[in-house]
Amino acid sequence: MEPSITTENRAIRTAPLAAGFADPVHDAQGCFRAIMDVMARPGTRKTLELGKLTPPAPLTPAAAAIALTLFDYDTPVWLDRPLMQSDAVKAFLRFHTVAPILSEPVEAAFALVSEPGSMIPLTSFNQGSAEYPDESTTVILTGQVFGKAQAVTLEGPGIKEKISFSTGPTPPIFWDQVVSNNRQFPRGIDLVFAGEKEIAALPRSTRITLTEA
Repeated sequence: MEPSITTENRAIRTAPLAAGFADPVHDAQGCFRAIMDVMARPGTRKTLELGKLTPPAPLTPAAAAIALTLFDYDTPVWLDRPLMQSDAVKAFLRFHTVAPILSEPVEAAFALVSEPGSMIPLTSFNQGSAEYPDESTTVILTGQVFGKAQAVTLEGPGIKEKISFSTGPTPPIFWDQVVSNNRQFPRGIDLVFAGEKEIAALPRSTRITLTEA
C-alpha cells in the first residue's frame, strides 16, 4: 500500500486527460495559418476555430490551440507559476505535444504566460544571437482583451503605414520593455497575444511608439 497518497494526488492520477484537437491535422493547419497571418501582419487579429477544445485551467483554449500547433519534442517550453503548478496542464502538454517543460526561461523556445499582469521581464527569455536570431523565445500571453487598454502605434514590415494596437492585461512597464526588445532586431523575442478566441502578434521587427494614456 502506497504511503500518504493525498486525496488531491489521487484525483490527479485518476482524472481523465483532456482531449486535444478533434481533427488534429486539419485543426492544427488552420491554427498555423492564423498564427502565420498575425505574425506577418502585426497588430491585426484572427479568430481561431477552437471547436470543443477544453484544456485544464489555467490553460485557455486559445493558448492550448497554439501549443498543440507549435510545440513538439524539439521545442523546450517554459510555463509561468500558475501553469507550472498544475499537474493537469503539464500532463496535457506533455501528452499532446511531447514538448519538454523547463524551469529556466532563457532555455525555452516557447513561453506560456497565464498571468501576464505579473509576468517576469522580457529580458529573462532567450534573446537569440547575431548568428542565430531565430533561436529566441516566442512568448505567448494568454487571457488578453483587445482594444480596451492603452494603445501603442506600430510600424514596420507587414504594416502599410501605421496601426494602433491595444491589449491587456500587461505589466505597467511592459511596452517600455517591448520597445527595448525590438530595438535589438534581428535579436529579441517575438510576442503572441491570445484572447478568448482571437490572437494577435508582435514580431521583433515591429517598431513601437508609445502614446499618452
